[in-house]
Amino acid sequence: MATSIKVPEKDQIKETYEKYHKLFSVILKNIQTKITGEIQLNPKPVYKSRIKSFDSYYSKLLRLKSQEAKEVNKLVCLTDMMGIRIICAFLQDISTVENQIKKTYQIKEIEHKGNPNNVREFGYESTHILIGIPADCLNLDEIEDEEIRNLPIPENLVCEIQVRTILQDAWAEVEHELIYKQEFTPFDAPLRRKLASVNASLNLADIIFQEIRDYQEKLQKEVAERRTSFYEQADFITDSENKDLKPKTEEIKDINRVSPFVYGTIDDMILAAIHAHNEGDIPQAIKIYTAILENENANTNDVVLSVIHKHRGMAYFAQNDYEKSLDDFKKSFEYDPKSFRSVYYEGIVYSVMGNNDAAIECFNKSLEINEFQSHALFRRALAFYNKNENDKALADIQAAESLGLDTAECKALHKKLVEKFDMGM
Repeated sequence: MATSIKVPEKDQIKETYEKYHKLFSVILKNIQTKITGEIQLNPKPVYKSRIKSFDSYYSKLLRLKSQEAKEVNKLVCLTDMMGIRIICAFLQDISTVENQIKKTYQIKEIEHKGNPNNVREFGYESTHILIGIPADCLNLDEIEDEEIRNLPIPENLVCEIQVRTILQDAWAEVEHELIYKQEFTPFDAPLRRKLASVNASLNLADIIFQEIRDYQEKLQKEVAERRTSFYEQADFITDSENKDLKPKTEEIKDINRVSPFVYGTIDDMILAAIHAHNEGDIPQAIKIYTAILENENANTNDVVLSVIHKHRGMAYFAQNDYEKSLDDFKKSFEYDPKSFRSVYYEGIVYSVMGNNDAAIECFNKSLEINEFQSHALFRRALAFYNKNENDKALADIQAAESLGLDTAECKALHKKLVEKFDMGM
């Protein structure tokens, strides 16, 4: 007598899975909405979600959990039935997203797929995170079918979150079509080498994009610090209550300093110069700026030259060398006539030198290029005040305040102008 062999009932498994498919769709939508609102990243990532198709589920079920699949009317869970893909712009964003998810969700497993050290290995790099289903994502009220709404939620149900860069995601999509859906033979070795080359190129591009971003962030930080220091010195010198005080100068440090930036490109040298300036080593900053400007092989365009002259002008200003500072700001504006900051800085120097007419002319030019500069309006108001043109000064200070300027200096000047008008009535 033949012994009967119990095998999985595909039709029954499909019926059960399709019922849960509708349930999972609602849960997955709730999870994606929750994650989208919680991940803080700039630029914002792209989100994709999917429920595993039955054919894919059934194939994997027989491969991994064939014994459990023989149980009728019971859903056998796989870890990737529900999935959300978070696609980021840069490599560093992947760890940022991973850390934010760790803080908020119950982590079941984290896997970093791909082996970047094995150049012969096919496959994409990707971070896969399995999370438990948050209780607030189990609101199923929108499901009208009561039978589906009341299905028991498996205790081991998880959601898979994949975190990738744009390029990693592109490779994974193409790789899936070209490799996993096709039958490779030993004769495909040349094609494999070509695909491996593409994969390596994409990985290199990701690394380069991250390096560029890191450089830009360093540069912006240094530039912001330099600009703040420049404004603070100008504010101190032009403060009406400190007219008789000696102008504040930045401390010039004569020490052997090791810069964290390596010379190699013009970008490196600019960053090194700004860093030296921020550290108080003004002579070194000027030396580097000058070396760039005098380098005939630098192949710098007008915009770059404008930037370098602008920053060297700030360095000369820190040394109270106003003539050289003016000369650099003028050259900066000549190289880039759209640089409203260059001509604005020129106006600040004229203000410090007591030439209010020249200062106003510069502020006018700057505001013609960008009319929404609250600080330029304040500076022009101060110059008008010094010329006793109080109507114009008041109009400027009110415009500056309307743009959100709320400094103590702005309030003090406004108060003085109001008092003058009150006395004149």
